[in-house]
Amino acid sequence: MKAFMDGDFLLDTYTAKKLYHEHAERMPIIDYHCHLPAREIYEDKKFRNLAEAWLGAGDRYGDHYKWRALRARGYEEESISGPDDEYKKFYQFAESMPYFVGNPLYHWSHLEMRRYFGINEIINAENAPRIWEKANKVLETLTAREMMYKFNVKTVCTTDDPADSLEWHQKMNRDSTLKVKVRPAFRPDKAINVEMSWFADWVKQLSSVVGKPINSLNDLCNALAERIKFFDEMGSKLADHGLDAVHYAPASYGEANAVFQKGMNGEEISDSEQDKYKGYLLLFLAREYAKFGWVQQYHIGALRNNSKNMMSKIGPDTGFDGIDDKIYMQKLSALLDDIDADGGLPKTILYCLNPRDNYALTVLAGCFQKEGVKGRVQVGTAWWFLDQLDGMKQNMETLMQVGLIAQSVGMLTDSRSFLAYPRHEYYRRLLCKLLGDLVENGQYPEEELPRLGKIVEDICYNNAAEYFDF
Repeated sequence: MKAFMDGDFLLDTYTAKKLYHEHAERMPIIDYHCHLPAREIYEDKKFRNLAEAWLGAGDRYGDHYKWRALRARGYEEESISGPDDEYKKFYQFAESMPYFVGNPLYHWSHLEMRRYFGINEIINAENAPRIWEKANKVLETLTAREMMYKFNVKTVCTTDDPADSLEWHQKMNRDSTLKVKVRPAFRPDKAINVEMSWFADWVKQLSSVVGKPINSLNDLCNALAERIKFFDEMGSKLADHGLDAVHYAPASYGEANAVFQKGMNGEEISDSEQDKYKGYLLLFLAREYAKFGWVQQYHIGALRNNSKNMMSKIGPDTGFDGIDDKIYMQKLSALLDDIDADGGLPKTILYCLNPRDNYALTVLAGCFQKEGVKGRVQVGTAWWFLDQLDGMKQNMETLMQVGLIAQSVGMLTDSRSFLAYPRHEYYRRLLCKLLGDLVENGQYPEEELPRLGKIVEDICYNNAAEYFDF
């Protein structure tokens, strides 16, 4: 029987151990997509206790993975995402840990205790009081910045609305004591989701930021272009798009502007109208990104706010999203092709939330490569519900078989937690296991092991640094 999560956790061959310990383990981290609050990085947030750092602050902002598991255990919502007693919230999570058997939370949580706090005890009800005491002692000096330094994080990209002032990024750009480069990432979902009830209010907010009226789609495009330029000046190198469903149809300006006007008037907008408006705007934005050499990311397939009951009680983005099963490959192909018609397709990373789409998406990415650019269009690492062993394994093996994993920009956290960086270790260990298996099984020559070690280093760090031009 193997020891529980020892130094060779997941590394069951000589080659896997060599690839991880001599190559992957020592590489820095580029976290190119996350939801960490810029203000907390700038202010070097000091956490009150382990419950706040591990589960969330009680203001409906925290780790959705952990909240969902606690809901499945039947705990009251106020002791999960709400303002209940913080030790009680921690204890419920520790007490629940043995019941997370087979869930990635079991591994992640133990890695978090070991790597951040030096706590090697099994997480359970019996050990909970000691873990609480030890971790809280460490948190007296383990601040938000120190958490990133501990994992040799070189770059972090936050997720920012076009109307955001980027106040905290501006302050961080002037802070010579900060050892991590924090860059904003442009997230224009609110400009694209014309069918939503809040669309007109958001457009008015953007109008006040740019100091110009926005009465037409052309006005909106000009405002977004102005904000892209500002984001670029603040160090941004990429954009994020939450394309829950891929909408695309070729449209004239007049057709798209007519849909914009309906959105501003709060009128109902059909799917075909969304195709025209969203397609027009996505084409415009992609070409703007290309001017600045940015990377665009398309996150596809979330089914949002499934529980109307919980939506009314505690609001959106609290762990009630799911996996959609819409068919979208033809529209996505047409969108990428039309962007690329005049050579304007920027570097693009595609993510799917439905594992069904891994092969189709990876093959499609291979249709839009470009001379002189390594992996111009590629599939990103297993995302959200898929960033566990099975999901990451499927993602990596698909990249190997119908793409090029050697060109991958590797792992990201997509997290709201400063304690999420062991997920990079989790990814790297699995990567080395899979590549090591190829060597051990005679599917890749042992003589190429030095080159394979370099490929591992590239996937862990070097590819991202080159791809994003960091």
